[in-house]
Amino acid sequence: MPKIQRALLSVSDKTGLVPFAQALAAAGVELISTGGTAKALREAGLKVIELGTYTGFPEMLDGRVKTLHPKVHGGLLYIRGNIDHERAVGDHAIPPIDLVVVNLYPFEATVARPGVTLHDAIENIDIGGPSMLRSAAKNHDSVTVITDPADYPQVAELITARGETTLELRRRLAAKVYARTAAYDAAIATHLQREFADASNPLPPTLTIAAPLAQPLRYGENPHQRAALYGSFHQYFEQLHGKELSYNNILDLTAAAALIAEFAPDAPTLAILKHTNPCGVGQGATLAEAWERAFATDRQAPFGGIIAVNRALDLACAEAISEIFSEVIVAPDFAPEALALLQKKKNLRLIRLKKDPSVAGAWDIRSVGAGSFLLQERDLKATSAADVRTVSRRPASEAEQHAMLFGWKIVKHVKSNAIVYVSADAAGRGRTLGIGAGQMSRVDSSRIAVWKAGEAGLSLAGSVVCSDAFFPFPDGLIAAATAGATAAIQPGGSVRDTDVIQAADERNVAMIFTGTRHFRH
Repeated sequence: MPKIQRALLSVSDKTGLVPFAQALAAAGVELISTGGTAKALREAGLKVIELGTYTGFPEMLDGRVKTLHPKVHGGLLYIRGNIDHERAVGDHAIPPIDLVVVNLYPFEATVARPGVTLHDAIENIDIGGPSMLRSAAKNHDSVTVITDPADYPQVAELITARGETTLELRRRLAAKVYARTAAYDAAIATHLQREFADASNPLPPTLTIAAPLAQPLRYGENPHQRAALYGSFHQYFEQLHGKELSYNNILDLTAAAALIAEFAPDAPTLAILKHTNPCGVGQGATLAEAWERAFATDRQAPFGGIIAVNRALDLACAEAISEIFSEVIVAPDFAPEALALLQKKKNLRLIRLKKDPSVAGAWDIRSVGAGSFLLQERDLKATSAADVRTVSRRPASEAEQHAMLFGWKIVKHVKSNAIVYVSADAAGRGRTLGIGAGQMSRVDSSRIAVWKAGEAGLSLAGSVVCSDAFFPFPDGLIAAATAGATAAIQPGGSVRDTDVIQAADERNVAMIFTGTRHFRH
């Protein structure tokens, strides 16, 4: 390949631009540029040819047309050594462009701003940038193309040393370009499909998924499975300490973050999860008290589990937590002394929750194999006292009402079939007593929850039972009452609701219907 003689630079993100351009100029590369990029290079003392001067055609339409010109795309696309191509560019005085450096208008950042207007979004759709990138990437046998400033040093080093780049590098950069333009178009499609959606059917007609590699992982759920993390994870979670996160760690900590987001920080709350299921959730006057209540639910499962809190983790709670082995602790912040204590545990991962990830995006997406995906709205449904309906003769007491609403937030995050027994103290602070998750029958989940409470030495007398879906038969409600529950919260909606309500009334159980099911598969 001939040495690189001419480069076209047009970037929105000017990170590392000047040192890279200086390396090009030192190697004798002619620099062509546009607008703000040309201005930045001139201010750095570099000689730059304005693109309008180079093409003989001025920038127009408020910058919408500046690089869409045969002298640009011809110089990028013609096949070096092809007689017909060489003759054509010679006839039209089109010199080769050997290097293109382009990154795109910040569309994703623009539409992420609260209250962004449609006009602002449209104006940040780049046209010329993706066109140049695609032209250069298509002709990567001869043209080097860069869209990521992280690639400047390697390209600069090669050009400085030998005046050209390797085919292997050009191929890698070309693939990176098409991944970037695909992600860019996906972001535009996603935003405009949402903006122009039919209000009666907000589901996108085409699902576009584009996410950059966030980090490779050592393996997946099991050591024989390869895995990696993609997307914006690190915008929401910051690792402060510990070994690299595993695939399972990430599944668990995101589940923990979603659960703890249900609870406002004015009520200190702590959740312990294992395999994405909560095994204990507690509230207290302090986080240390919340820990004791959560841990008391199940003193075996939390070992090697995930702990999440809804306020800055203080020293007293950190001291209590440090008595057992945990994989990950997730908190909105860590008191300095708590951080110092926990950092002594080299195998403990400490994660700062930078912002609530449960509101990021409206959809949950799952792969179901064969190139197919399931898409659904996130289950962000919140339930308050005003949303429920008492269906039993006896209304719930104030303490039972507090426990019901506390438990309803938790059962939503337990794999179905889900049964959770809870109670609340005089101050309205809740705690779990027994949790049954993921069983094939609701009665079996209830039996497990009752057994767990017994193993922990916790009484279910006066407790509230929470069911993520309706009781299909009275037997589940009867079993809960026999275990000691005096109140129940469930969606309702069974053809046998009347029988279940009758069973509750016969046992003086207060029962409310929420009208909302929270299956979690």
